[in-house]
Amino acid sequence: MRHSNSGRKFDRNSSHRRAMFRNLAANLILHERIQTTDAKAKELRRVAEKLVTKARRLGAVGFTPFAQLSDADKSRRLAVERQLSAFLPRFGTRIEKGGSSRKVDLVEKVLVELSKRFETRAGGYTRIIKLGPRRGDNAPMSIIEFVGDGSGVEAAATA
Repeated sequence: MRHSNSGRKFDRNSSHRRAMFRNLAANLILHERIQTTDAKAKELRRVAEKLVTKARRLGAVGFTPFAQLSDADKSRRLAVERQLSAFLPRFGTRIEKGGSSRKVDLVEKVLVELSKRFETRAGGYTRIIKLGPRRGDNAPMSIIEFVGDGSGVEAAATA
């Protein structure tokens, strides 16, 4: 019996599972919407929401320019940056329209963009949309995305 053992194992050892969630979280932060299996999306939600909550607890310190902060605030922000970069890879590469690539600082994106977007939200930063079975192996697929990104999905839901 699995009493008090939370989380799915995905038939992987702990280092492989950690690497998988690091990559999934990095891609979710970079693209703000990814397609994966239902089980991975449900576990990724736990990981991604903890990362955003760490950045959001800084308040305005997270998205204030570093030079304008006091010494105490600089140390608080640096501590959170180190906590985030201990889990996330620092940079991600996004392919823009037209084929050009752009390097994105993932830790800064969490601190500046996502924490500012969710500063008044008390949790529930992601949504999971179920798609149906995958063609090859019939695995249930879903899309996980950050809420409130201004895309047409949310605008259509409110209209």
